[in-house]
Amino acid sequence: MRAAIVVIDMVRDNFAAEHPITAQALSIVPRINEITAWARAGDLPVVFACDSFLPDDFIFHGRMKPHSLRGTPGAEVCDEVTRLPGDVFLPKRRFSAFFKTDLDQSLRTWGVDTVALCGIATQFCVLATAMDALSLDFSCIIVEDACAAFSEEVHERTLDLYRKNPLYPLFRIMPAQEFFRLADRAGG
Repeated sequence: MRAAIVVIDMVRDNFAAEHPITAQALSIVPRINEITAWARAGDLPVVFACDSFLPDDFIFHGRMKPHSLRGTPGAEVCDEVTRLPGDVFLPKRRFSAFFKTDLDQSLRTWGVDTVALCGIATQFCVLATAMDALSLDFSCIIVEDACAAFSEEVHERTLDLYRKNPLYPLFRIMPAQEFFRLADRAGG
């Protein structure tokens, strides 16, 4: 197994005091920083997949308010999360980190076969990225204690849907410590 860590939507606008996911997002920052430090120490790719919308983007025609606008500080990785120069910054226009980005090609170039997902929101962008990873023939792990939703209940209910899925072991839900052990046993 050769893994890459994909950190999803940990952007400044999602850490604004008025944002409904801020408290939950803050709670996972220490775990994300632990996972990315572990990955860098093992020379594994760390990718920050971040919302990068246009002001009149299609998704803002519903109830979602404009945020993470391309080229603004709000679309940058939040200050609480450690991002180093060797990490990859991947702007994304939609929910999945794979949709109309070069993530698929980059992962293959790096020899990655497993994607470990962290970030927000579990039920939207994390899950959309997981499904696309599987559709593109990557094994996928959602690191449950490094993801968050608007509430702990939504986070847990979403993950419970996939804990015992027919794609096991290609698709797994596990805490960071279990992921570390699995990756270390598999050599990366």
